[in-house]
Amino acid sequence: MSSVASLHNVIKRYVRGKQTIEVLHQLDLEVPSGQFLALMGPSGSGKTTLLNLIGGLDRPTAGEVIVAGERIDQLSSGQLAKWRARHVGFVFQFYNLMPMLSAERNIELPLLLTSLSSAQRKRNVAAALELVGLTTHAKHKPSELSGGQQQRVAIARALIADPTLLVCDEPTGDLDRASASDILGLIQTLNRQQGKAVIMVTHDQKAADYASRILHVDKGQLVEAADRSAATAA
Repeated sequence: MSSVASLHNVIKRYVRGKQTIEVLHQLDLEVPSGQFLALMGPSGSGKTTLLNLIGGLDRPTAGEVIVAGERIDQLSSGQLAKWRARHVGFVFQFYNLMPMLSAERNIELPLLLTSLSSAQRKRNVAAALELVGLTTHAKHKPSELSGGQQQRVAIARALIADPTLLVCDEPTGDLDRASASDILGLIQTLNRQQGKAVIMVTHDQKAADYASRILHVDKGQLVEAADRSAATAA
């Protein structure tokens, strides 16, 4: 099976004043295409740093980062921005929606950078709204939506350009348990039925249980949890 992400001997260091902190230590990782991977670990363990390297939001100090067939650690800033737009959909804990725009306009934003016609953009947005179950809320602004509905808009926006990989950083951290279950169920459905590869950082075991594979980041290294390929979320 091909890999959506391959990391080899990755080191990440940060310099804070006179101190150098090594967050990731010669880390190796293979993520097969179509996998739903959860990354867990305590605060400061390096899990978000790892996620940012995979999503092209940060660069390693050393090592190789290959995502969607591209050696992204060697790309220029401009090349990396174009690569992210093509290949990665981001979902964060806070929804980052434009408050004055409707749900459909928020979802359309990434398409404004493409050559698609207005009519095609509208068709794509309508399909994305249907996929996340918000067709009847297309004209609603974020303030008129619940937290769970706002996160669905954010997920639709992340999916609108059909990215290779969905990168989620604590996507349910700001939601109540019922809304979180709805969002995780949606992400799981996108993975299982649409074949979308997902890498999710979470501190919540119940959230991680929706994934098919769990890795724990511990002191800059990865520890594999039990095989969950046949797991079904409770």
